[in-house]
Amino acid sequence: MIMKPARFLMQVSIFKSEDMKRIFLFAALLISVSIQPLRAQNAAVITKFNKTLTSYYDLKNALATDKAPEAQQLATPLVAAVKAVPHAGFATAYQHQLWMEQSAIIIEQSNAITATADLAAQRKIFRAVSDAFVKLATELKINSSTVYVQYCPMGKYNWLNEVKAVQNPFYGSQMYDCGEVKETLTKK
Repeated sequence: MIMKPARFLMQVSIFKSEDMKRIFLFAALLISVSIQPLRAQNAAVITKFNKTLTSYYDLKNALATDKAPEAQQLATPLVAAVKAVPHAGFATAYQHQLWMEQSAIIIEQSNAITATADLAAQRKIFRAVSDAFVKLATELKINSSTVYVQYCPMGKYNWLNEVKAVQNPFYGSQMYDCGEVKETLTKK
């Protein structure tokens, strides 16, 4: 008896349709169980990252309103908030590496702000802090409230803001509302 090739393959098949369904369901269950701890771990990172944003806004607002002594003091809680972000729990190795690189810049430059009461020097140093935060916010996308990436064409500066209205930390009262919203990062 000679079998047709298609019929022969169906009889020789190792897995039947019911077996394939079971394997697929098991694989889906395994994937969903392995992803669940990752989501739980990220909650701590998300919470702590958003606390760094709040500290960043406080420092930015002090600079935008020409308050050098306040900015000098507010850089310390920013450093503490950045150091409090857990190293484990980022969704990818790239995100963790990005955090490690940018947080090191934020810590170093924020410490430099604490060392000077000169407003112009603080603003110059703040540029690196802002650049690092812009990179983190736009790439991590774990902000729990809307974040506005703002840009000043006069100095070619970027910074983050918690409100849509421009509050320029680089020029303060000289040009408080100089700039524009470059990007809106909706809350996650």
